[in-house]
Amino acid sequence: MPVHYVIHKELHLVVTVAEGLVTFQEALNAQDRLLSDPNFSSTFNELVDATTTTTFDATVEEAKTLARRRMFSPASKRAMVAVRPDIFGMGRLMEAYHHTHGQGTIQVFYRRDEALKWLGIPEDSGLY
Repeated sequence: MPVHYVIHKELHLVVTVAEGLVTFQEALNAQDRLLSDPNFSSTFNELVDATTTTTFDATVEEAKTLARRRMFSPASKRAMVAVRPDIFGMGRLMEAYHHTHGQGTIQVFYRRDEALKWLGIPEDSGLY
């Protein structure tokens, strides 16, 4: 499965991992699965790990559709980590969309350790 997640209730964190070629439909399906998961709370923070994503096959409008969905509360922090410039750029587009439409705080990083620090997750959390 190119997009999967793990809920860490004790950290109030959802870690979403996107691997390889990820399509719009796969990302949308992952959002649907998360929303229907009884362990999910919209008050959690999120780390999207796209460090192994090779391609995000989505149009700008499809990316906006994903960003438009109200998954998390406005108080939640969402971090995305991407190492490929094109994936990072798509993340920045979604970040700008979130900021413009008041959908909470999201920030894109090149390094996972910086994202975890920004989210307030201790280095010894056992996530990585």
